[in-house]
Amino acid sequence: MSSTQPSPFATTPEPPYYVVTFSSVRTDGDDGYGAMADRMAELALQQPGCLGAESARDADGFGITNSYWADEDSLKAWKQVANHLAAQHLGRKRWYKQYKVRIARVERAYDFTAEEGASHGE
Repeated sequence: MSSTQPSPFATTPEPPYYVVTFSSVRTDGDDGYGAMADRMAELALQQPGCLGAESARDADGFGITNSYWADEDSLKAWKQVANHLAAQHLGRKRWYKQYKVRIARVERAYDFTAEEGASHGE
């Protein structure tokens, strides 16, 4: 998997695949968060089975990151990467007031692009 994405949307294959949804509320201030978030995004995209990610955060500190994985073994392996484990520890200690992680198998997916005027999938 490439370490960069050309679009804010992850390019995913036909289902099935997995999504990990990380919803969080940030603490005030950066305290190194921006650099670590960039590093973790880059590192995740280098992992076998990572299909891409999409992320957004509002002005109040609530954010959602969806990462997409080819299979359950790939996402479990990412959970155990040493640098990711260290970032998780720092996140609980410094950067997050609260977070929730949800993991699901994607069974159906479709999209729409106005410029093309066509939908794909369902």
